[in-house]
Amino acid sequence: MAIGKLPDSEEPSDEGIFAEINITPLTDVFLVMVIIFMVSALAVQVEARQEKTRVAAEKKADEEEKRSGLKINLPSGAAQEIDPSKASLVLMIPVAGDVVVAGKVVRDADLDSLFSMTFQRDKTTQVVLKADKGVPHGRVVNVMERAKKVGLTRLAIGTGGGGV
Repeated sequence: MAIGKLPDSEEPSDEGIFAEINITPLTDVFLVMVIIFMVSALAVQVEARQEKTRVAAEKKADEEEKRSGLKINLPSGAAQEIDPSKASLVLMIPVAGDVVVAGKVVRDADLDSLFSMTFQRDKTTQVVLKADKGVPHGRVVNVMERAKKVGLTRLAIGTGGGGV
């Protein structure tokens, strides 16, 4: 409220109280809130898009695993050190049988040539080993050493997630 004379009267009077609402601060607050909501909506959309991409990648990997007919029980683990933006060569090692790459069986004799071709294509390729829990440790180490011998030094072991 403001105290003073009314705008249309020229003589001072005791009834000089009139109410005047200043909406400028209210408008400023609303504009700031609109900007905050717009920025947060964009952030939510980006997060949802990333989640959708991650779910699609997991679904594609599951479908590929189903097509290959292999069931691999990965050990648990929560560490994540590979870079998803880099090229990866995923090797699945079932309990019995040869190594499987992209749904195709690769014999041990052909594994070295596969590693060499991969190294020639991209020297920074990550090799991800998804070995079943029941695979002997020596078999996994043998595959890792063969990859290192060719020059592929970015090695990772695939886990099922969820910690120990």
